[in-house]
Amino acid sequence: MNAAAEVLELLASRSATLAVAESLTGGLVAAELTAVPGASRSFRGSVTAYATELKRDVLGVDGTLLAERGAVDAGVARGMAEGVRRVLRADWGVATTGVAGPDPQDGQPVGTVFVAVAGPGGTVSEKLQLNGDRAAIRISSVDAVLTLLHQSLVTGGGTPGESAAAKGREESGGKGCLQP
Repeated sequence: MNAAAEVLELLASRSATLAVAESLTGGLVAAELTAVPGASRSFRGSVTAYATELKRDVLGVDGTLLAERGAVDAGVARGMAEGVRRVLRADWGVATTGVAGPDPQDGQPVGTVFVAVAGPGGTVSEKLQLNGDRAAIRISSVDAVLTLLHQSLVTGGGTPGESAAAKGREESGGKGCLQP
């Protein structure tokens, strides 16, 4: 069973719902989830907020944070996950933001990605430093956010301050990251 099927099964077993906010993945997380038969039992929908102003205006990410830090930031990922959870009235929200390339963005190098999960117990985020081309970085980002959601569902996570990023961990490669 793939990661999307696993998280959807866990959500359905709890009668819980999920919403997705995506930037660099451009709808790939939602596509992965909706490829699973029966996804509609738990998946509410998604917002692809590629433009920075959509992160602010649609998802409610703090405009000052966006102006000071740019869109590639842990706080932005957390705000996106919380915002999509609120806007789409879901029990859980996940988000991706980062730099898939080919050029750096907001002072961040290519491969810098932040994923976040917002749930009933709070919000967690993780910073990744991924290798590979644009497609590989985007696919690895999908895998990473689904893995973080799975971990949060299994451990009852979502407690602020317990994320790998908060502990300073960065992933380079690993977790199925495709290498060129």
